[in-house]
Amino acid sequence: WVHLRKSNTEPIIRIYTEAKSQEEADALADKIIEEIKEVAGL
Repeated sequence: WVHLRKSNTEPIIRIYTEAKSQEEADALADKIIEEIKEVAGL
């Protein structure tokens, strides 16, 4: 699963992921980051 949280004190979005392994969680976070960049036009 993925949880996104906008910081109210910093200009960042925190991404929390959970999966069966650390590698899967990292891959999921990377995928979400790429999708955010695509939507933002970065």
